Amino acid sequence: MAKEEKEKKVKPAPTAEQIEASKAAKAAKKAEKSAGAKAKSEEAIDAGSAQPFPSGYTARLLKKYNEEIAPALASELGIKNRLAIPRLSKIVVSAGLGKAITEKPRLEAAIKELTQIAGQKAVVCLARKSVSNFKLRQGMEIGAKVTLRGQRMWEFLDRLITLAIPRVKDFRGLRPDAFDGRGNYNLGLTEQTVFPEIQADRVTFHQGLAITIVTTAQDDKAGFALLKLLGMPFQRDQAVQKVRKAI
Repeated sequence: MAKEEKEKKVKPAPTAEQIEASKAAKAAKKAEKSAGAKAKSEEAIDAGSAQPFPSGYTARLLKKYNEEIAPALASELGIKNRLAIPRLSKIVVSAGLGKAITEKPRLEAAIKELTQIAGQKAVVCLARKSVSNFKLRQGMEIGAKVTLRGQRMWEFLDRLITLAIPRVKDFRGLRPDAFDGRGNYNLGLTEQTVFPEIQADRVTFHQGLAITIVTTAQDDKAGFALLKLLGMPFQRDQAVQKVRKAI
């Protein structure tokens, strides 16, 4: 018994060939892992998710917020603690697709277009409960959405303000009363073609979009001040409009 234990403890030293083979196996495994990660990244890009931003990159609107808007907000709202200054938390872009129950291509087209617009892979939304009148069952795919944070969120809002909203036909300004009472704003677009990423001649189904801008503001007043300074084109005050009409 003691002899067997002694034989187990004493292991022969690996030869030079074994060492080289072990090194080669480790290198091959590492190369295979790297190639798999690269392939997965390429698949994600092909699926529509955007490439990561370069290190040190700062979105134009975020830079403006840090340098100009945040100090102006602190002065306007009387905030002394810079951490309490309202800022963006996330933006959710969604599309309701009730007709996707019978028309599957609608859902596929919406996911593809949402991904192009947001620069991030959209996800499918499932029905939470069954509604017999609408032939809806729990778990059915009835929508798509994408949630943006960080640099991509700021980039999207910049494109929304400067490119998409000005292309809306007969636009007369955003309603200032579309806040939810907690500083978050909701707006809707009738068509996805207002975004320059979507080519109108290739659109099969025209689909409206709902955009929710979530902020850290505690009330609607602070949320309105934040979005107004960011450049959101709200409707003018009714009193101002009456004065202009009288003139």
